[in-house]
This record gives sequence, C-alpha cells and structure tokens, in this order.
Amino acid sequence: MVNGTGGRWLVTALAASAVLTSGCTDSVVDTEELPGVYRNNATGSEILLESDGTFSATDVCTDSLSDPAEFSGRWKFVDSSSSSDFIYLTVDDGGLGRTDGIQLCTSGRGTVEFRTPDKPPSLVLTRVAAP
Repeated sequence: MVNGTGGRWLVTALAASAVLTSGCTDSVVDTEELPGVYRNNATGSEILLESDGTFSATDVCTDSLSDPAEFSGRWKFVDSSSSSDFIYLTVDDGGLGRTDGIQLCTSGRGTVEFRTPDKPPSLVLTRVAAP
C-alpha cells in the first residue's frame, strides 16, 4: 500500500526507473539461482522472487523520504544485448498506482538493486536463506 507524500515519491522514483534505460552494471548471472528471498536488514525491505515467475515485495522503500510500499506481480530476467541485463518486475494493477513495471539490477553476487542511470543504488537487497 502506498500512502502520503512519501508514497507518491516512491511511485515517481519507481516509474522513472522503469522508463529509463538500465543503469545496471554488467555482471554474470545464473538465472537458475535468481529465485529466492532478497532483504535489506537496515530498512526491512524484502523481495521474494518465486521460481514460477511471480514476486512479492514487502516494505520496499527506495530512500529516506519514501513510505514503505507492498506490491506483487510477475518477474522475468531480461538478457539485454543493448544494455545491461536486469530483472523486470511487472507490477499487478493498482500495486503502485500508475507504475506498471520496475527494473531491478543484478550484481551477480547475490544482490539486487534499485538503480537509475549514473547514480548509486537507492536500495540494495541481499539474498538470504528462506525462513
């Protein structure tokens, strides 16, 4: 759920990341190892990538001004020849207002990042053991 001004900022930031070309760095990714739980312990943010191509995000906050948001949908790995590879999250209707999708960068080291071109990651999530 997205609430207040901070929530609107999150929607704007995520929409921008979906429209812009990927700001991800090149890395070698084993797509078989992508499904799993990714968490940022400092913020409590978590993304679960299921092996059936669905995902859920809990308490995702891209900066200190955003309210935490929860959303879900489908994910797929995009092996791009024109830019860096990334995970594309297709957000279910209404999950983030007008935002239909989000690019999630992969580092190849068990982390995924929300990143816009020429900027440091706004949120880094590290793979953790499933509960």
